Amino acid sequence: MNSEIIYVIQPIESENYKVLHEEAVSLIGSAGAEYAGTIYQKIREIDPATYIGEGKLMELKERLEGLDVTVLFNGDLSPSQTLNISKALDDRKVIDRTTLILDIFALRAESSEGKIQVELAQLRYIYPRLKGKGGALSRLGGGIGTRGPGETQLETDRRHIKNRIRYLEERLKETEKRRFLQTERRKKERVRTIALVGYTNTGKSTLLNRLTGADVLVKDALFATLDPTSRGFTIENVPFLLVDTVGFLQDLPHHLIEAFKSTLESALNCDLALIVCDGSGEYDMQLQTTLTTLNDLGFSSPYLVVMNKCDLVQNREAFPKDAVCISAANGLGLEDLKRHIFEALKDEFVRACLFIPYEKMAQYSAIRPYLTEQNVTYTDDGAEIKAIIPAIYAEKFSSFYRHRDHRQDP
Repeated sequence: MNSEIIYVIQPIESENYKVLHEEAVSLIGSAGAEYAGTIYQKIREIDPATYIGEGKLMELKERLEGLDVTVLFNGDLSPSQTLNISKALDDRKVIDRTTLILDIFALRAESSEGKIQVELAQLRYIYPRLKGKGGALSRLGGGIGTRGPGETQLETDRRHIKNRIRYLEERLKETEKRRFLQTERRKKERVRTIALVGYTNTGKSTLLNRLTGADVLVKDALFATLDPTSRGFTIENVPFLLVDTVGFLQDLPHHLIEAFKSTLESALNCDLALIVCDGSGEYDMQLQTTLTTLNDLGFSSPYLVVMNKCDLVQNREAFPKDAVCISAANGLGLEDLKRHIFEALKDEFVRACLFIPYEKMAQYSAIRPYLTEQNVTYTDDGAEIKAIIPAIYAEKFSSFYRHRDHRQDP
């Protein structure tokens, strides 16, 4: 879709249509296309054939006279509605919101799994739209495959797409198995995973870079991150794995969410999720969209609400209770965020004071990898050690305890 010029049809069906329109303009830019203009249409009753009605289509046709543009319907169209609108506009190319998002996904996907998921989602979306379009849409199949006797190009493409979908589904199952084994290994090794989730373009990648010292792409664009990115970092010398995930979007079609469910496994199986919102923007809508999407995916892990860009906000009284205020761009509030992360995971750890007699140092050395030493003081009789121990390994150190507790206050 690069270099295309896009004209938007924006339905007015709810109070949030302005936000949806702003997102559409941002999506166009993220796809590398140019925004040309918008026509707004109040929707009292959806026309099953053309969604917005013939009168408005004629008005749009006149407005687009002489312009070489693609028409974006900022919503979801059925295959027949897409074809009918295109026909009414002199066979102009017509796309809907899902098509545009898939185009951006195709630009962003870098991992083999991400590319498989994007192509699979695209083909599942194209397949029902091939019917009745003839040669024009048959080219979407790429013309791949040998044409049998008496078969039309459309039939060849439909057969090819169906076979390709089956092939990609099998490939995706294989990658899901590998991801499952990786997740199980992390659980066995007790590598605690913290997932960055939330609305697209709220600063998740910037936060990952700040916490981990990584150099992940940070771009002011929707869906700048598609493939999950994992980086290690520590809090009080305790190691964690931080995972950045694909951002969510308002009215993101459910089948798109399902398409990227395997990529989102890191969020669904995390020990703690950080739901990142833009504190200077529509944070309530972003939070509700994220929670709804996670619930649809069966998410059940604990989470913290993180309000980013708080350096741009003077009044924070309306923020959700217990939200952590930060600015990932300048590092504001990151130490407070780390304290909240440890507090949220307090049942996972035991703070302890150990005493290791010198004659038992070899015994202690064998189990030392299971804990994180915070401070070591050597005495005449042995070593006094303040440590943080994963709760599941606490009993391994039972013979060395001077005292222990689950409190996480430093």
